[in-house]
Amino acid sequence: MKKVTFAEFGGPDVLRLTETEKPEPGPGRIRIAVRAAGVNPADWRIREGQKLGAHPVELPSGLGLDAAGVVDAIGAGVEGVGIGDRVFGEGHSTYAEFAVLTAWAPLPDGLSFEEAAGYPSVMETALRILREVGVQPGRTLLVSGASGGVGSAVLQIARARGITVIGTAGAANQDYLRGLGAHATTYDEGWVERVRRFGPIDAALDLAGSGVIPQLVELTGDPGAVVSIADLGAPDHGVRFSGQAGSVPDALAETLRLLADGQLHIPVTRTYALADAATAHADSRAGHTRGRRVLVV
Repeated sequence: MKKVTFAEFGGPDVLRLTETEKPEPGPGRIRIAVRAAGVNPADWRIREGQKLGAHPVELPSGLGLDAAGVVDAIGAGVEGVGIGDRVFGEGHSTYAEFAVLTAWAPLPDGLSFEEAAGYPSVMETALRILREVGVQPGRTLLVSGASGGVGSAVLQIARARGITVIGTAGAANQDYLRGLGAHATTYDEGWVERVRRFGPIDAALDLAGSGVIPQLVELTGDPGAVVSIADLGAPDHGVRFSGQAGSVPDALAETLRLLADGQLHIPVTRTYALADAATAHADSRAGHTRGRRVLVV
């Protein structure tokens, strides 16, 4: 089978499309024929060699956490799923024609493989950081870098919970944020004062790692009210860096609930062939993302 791998840390050019054996699902695991794999910022951070505690890497390595596809093999002890079932979930080395999933859920009717591949780790991350930042219904949350996958999920979950959200993004994504129920502003010069005009900020999330931690602390008045998933220097400001994944099965269950209620939709901005993973990484790292980027197998 074909699989995207890298044998050294570096830029997108270290990615290779290689031939390898199909992985075998161990106990409690399933293997899928991958139809689509989500591209996450964590993927290129891992490829670059950034020290993300939740994702230790041994080289050579595959890439990818999220995927949607058709069940191809079932490990010992697995119940409730059969060969040929359409599922989406999280696993290992999902940039491949076949991948093993460690957590999964049935693909809802009407949801494409491409859309489904964009949800698992994005929803886990969004639910985790909302829990960690502790913002309550009726309060106001500022999200820096709000138009990507995690930001899109955060805005919609927060809206469903009765939390007021302010999002920063590029000029081209202002209407997109407003469509998700957020107050929106750009992140260029003067953004702090523009945010202040919306009223007091109770909590803030840094999703872009663009060096705004001091301003987020200033706006909330409390380092403990800020959480980052993108700035490894956040602890230097007393701010929590969230890198340890929570329960993916719980996140998938909440994803299904919100989808069924019509309260969640994360668009797929662009799809790429498996051979074009390097381009997908370069585009993801450049930022200005709206929704998700997905590899189609």
